[in-house]
Amino acid sequence: MKRLTRRIFVLGGLATAGVAISPWQSARAAAPYPFKLGVASGDPAPDSVVLWTRLAPSPLNADGQGGMAAADVTVEWQVSTTDRFTSLVASGTVTARYADAHSVHVVAGGLSPDADYYYRFRAQDHISPVGRTRTAPATGTFGRDLVMAFASCAHFESGYYTAYRRMAEDNPGLVLHLGDYIYEGGAGSGGVRQHLGSEIVTLADYRRRYAQYKSDPDLQAAHAAAPWLVVPDDHEVENNYANMVRADSSPALTAAQWTARRTAAYRAYYENMPLRPSSAPSGNSIPLYRRIRWGQLATFHLLDTRQFRDDQACGDGWKVCADADLTSRSLTGAAQEAWLLDGLAQHYGTWDVLGQQVFFARQYDASGAASMDAWDGYRASRARIQQGWRDRQVRNPLVLTGDVHRAWANNLKADYANPNSATIGTELVCTSITSGGNGSASTTIPNGATNPHLRFSSDRRGYVRTTISRTQVRADFRALASVTEHDAPVTTAGSFVILDGQPGLQAG
Repeated sequence: MKRLTRRIFVLGGLATAGVAISPWQSARAAAPYPFKLGVASGDPAPDSVVLWTRLAPSPLNADGQGGMAAADVTVEWQVSTTDRFTSLVASGTVTARYADAHSVHVVAGGLSPDADYYYRFRAQDHISPVGRTRTAPATGTFGRDLVMAFASCAHFESGYYTAYRRMAEDNPGLVLHLGDYIYEGGAGSGGVRQHLGSEIVTLADYRRRYAQYKSDPDLQAAHAAAPWLVVPDDHEVENNYANMVRADSSPALTAAQWTARRTAAYRAYYENMPLRPSSAPSGNSIPLYRRIRWGQLATFHLLDTRQFRDDQACGDGWKVCADADLTSRSLTGAAQEAWLLDGLAQHYGTWDVLGQQVFFARQYDASGAASMDAWDGYRASRARIQQGWRDRQVRNPLVLTGDVHRAWANNLKADYANPNSATIGTELVCTSITSGGNGSASTTIPNGATNPHLRFSSDRRGYVRTTISRTQVRADFRALASVTEHDAPVTTAGSFVILDGQPGLQAG
């Protein structure tokens, strides 16, 4: 893949606004610049990719409409093999509707497999930033090795988004975001920056919160660098919710108000993410679990571990809880579990990658307590999935996880109570982008003595960079010493290799 150039990357990808590039010319526009939330792409296929933008000349307006008038707007779009757009491979127009906060989702088709492209938009006589994207390899082909970065948990108040900038500079071909893209809480104190308004509840609230986050130039740079695959966790709606059950009663909401909040949250999530129309919400539900095939190299099974789960056992938190073993309990719901196991049985790719949100491997403390919000609170559900991939002879199961604000590398065991049992898979856990603040330089493994399958941990903020090839996956845990100061350098806190046909972690 062609490396990012200064022309694309200056100011988080804003360099091309106002540059005269055939066949578009910038005009002296009467309307204010509408592309202040940048551009994004996502859900690549061998012949298409989703292109996203949202018109918002005043992104932080309290009504959530970004300063746009109550009228629909025609938006032009272009895709080219070069960042100068001297020849086009696809183009068209789309309507940015006032009812959708002037967001657009273009499925740009007719593209070649395993190819790099550049894209941009024009509206109201303004030209957008340029984004770079990539299509998936054709079915039955491996294509190039894939540099794939994954991240989660980007609390705006807790720090600057330098990790997103460093991720873009690593030149990935694909980015996975595993949840907590925004946080729902109101303005706090003591952070390096501050949320606007109180805790978000309404559609206008959620739209403005996304606009505040997406106004960040480092986040815009990461979106402009590569296509993204996204799945939410809890904070895109409300902390630790489970299906239709709230974790607590703050803020106080009636049942109807809670349903309306969830409906608003899912709508705003779709409006602000580069998702295909098949992921558009319907009322208070949204179809987000899906499969992305990356040729014969990998299959990404993207899970939703919030919308269909049973309520957390024993009142949530860290508990010793016998109910966590009940076979009736599920983290995914029966339909999603069956969908996952059916997909794993197809053996589409060398690597079967489960992109999901909460800690998968067993992690008990010395008293035997575990997190009821993680898979430890749904142990029979985890056992069914692990046995399911063994029964289907999945060669390379790899679980990718967010949520816990700390990096981990874990071996997955046939029997977690027996350290000598077979290693049957691998889990990589990204730390947070900012949540939890700077952290520390510690690489001590919490609860390592009671969980010898947990092989690595780091308390720094950052992301995980993987390089996926036919023979191995290399994982580099990228870490920042500070997120409370902008533009910190990135280092690699640890590296591991997973070999084809050999589940578990090897020293990198």
